[in-house]
Amino acid sequence: MGEQRPIRVFFVPLGCAKNLVDSERMLHTLRQNGMEIVGEPDGADAAVVNTCGFIQSAQEEAIGILLRLAEFKKHGRLRALIAAGCLPQRFQKEFLDELPEVDAAVGTGSVEEIAQAVRAALEGGRRTWFGDNETAEQGGGRDLLTPPYSAYLRIAEGCDNRCAYCVIPYIRGPYRSRPMEELVQEARGLAQNGCKELLVVAQDISRYGTDLYGRRSLHRLLRELCRIDGIEWIRLHYLYPDELDDELLDVIGSEPKILHYFDIPIQHINGRVLRDMNRRGGGALVRERIDTIRRRMPDAVIRTSLIVGFPGETEEEFQELSDILREYRLERAGVFAFSAEEGAPAASMPGQIDDETKSRRQAEVFALQQDIMNECSAALIGRELTVLCCGTDEAGRQYGRSYMDSPDVDGVVFFDEETPEGQFVRVRILDAAGCELFGERVGE
Repeated sequence: MGEQRPIRVFFVPLGCAKNLVDSERMLHTLRQNGMEIVGEPDGADAAVVNTCGFIQSAQEEAIGILLRLAEFKKHGRLRALIAAGCLPQRFQKEFLDELPEVDAAVGTGSVEEIAQAVRAALEGGRRTWFGDNETAEQGGGRDLLTPPYSAYLRIAEGCDNRCAYCVIPYIRGPYRSRPMEELVQEARGLAQNGCKELLVVAQDISRYGTDLYGRRSLHRLLRELCRIDGIEWIRLHYLYPDELDDELLDVIGSEPKILHYFDIPIQHINGRVLRDMNRRGGGALVRERIDTIRRRMPDAVIRTSLIVGFPGETEEEFQELSDILREYRLERAGVFAFSAEEGAPAASMPGQIDDETKSRRQAEVFALQQDIMNECSAALIGRELTVLCCGTDEAGRQYGRSYMDSPDVDGVVFFDEETPEGQFVRVRILDAAGCELFGERVGE
């Protein structure tokens, strides 16, 4: 008898950086269980889709991919289809009934059971795995989906903020910090495997430690991460204004490895809208924190996310949101039209705004932000920036990222000299177009 071949799995990772970490953990678990990850669904034994279920557009994307993969199964070119992550977790009671094409559903609290789910799906029958989010393991091995020189470090899971428009607490559970020793050990392992840029993520990293240690402890964790040899850049994602205190700013300002890149989701600036959103603090606090950052770190780049068309938003309140962009010239901003998500309190609030108005407001803010970004980029012409080389694009152009650019959400810097991926170089900026910069490499 010939040796039995491994189970072949086609894997699709979707969603945010935090979900990407779960995908990396799933891939590691599948391989540790002797399964082979393949690049095409055609001829695979099973397909796993780690879904996003945050907003309607993400749900539609995930369902579309599941249905396309179901066609392979229908024609005998795929044996089993497994949906994992946020979408089945959010709709766990009806998920398999609504999607009969799916053989198994794995929630966010059962990441480590993915191999068991694949085997069960291949054996027939339809099952679900929905472990307890609050007790689920957050660490463990990962097979990186990012380049080896840049990796995410997820320092907490879940959220306690309960913003009125958001369903994350219902999908991911309450806020749970990971022990500092565990995080430092994981970061050391990433550095030993070539990681130079550590992207620190959670739903709200500025709250880190409040549940474990009884106080904000991100500043302590960052000091420890800065001591790790090999890590040269530390990038912070999702700092909330009310938790961004002077103790944390002191560390960011004094540690050379921590980039002056502030990802602060403010969502709005009008006090009434912020109260209805159930956002802590108000417009005055947001302004004070931005003023403090600008004063203490003049080179700081601020990225934010904004929501237009929240229930009850008047034209005057919308103009306030535009005005803060004009006033502070925020370098990066994602602009989203309010999405009435099932289960979120805002979905049933009075004063729902029609889609046409939301789209118009989104387009207006987007156009304004484009002008601001063009202006900010043009101001960089003539300056030299440190750039982390990321390879070549489809046109064969060499590019990388500066401290101002997080992967997949910001711009890139194109330059003229072939350079190995993962190497830091100095680039003099010669031209700019939107969030893209063009320059020449200088020095060694």
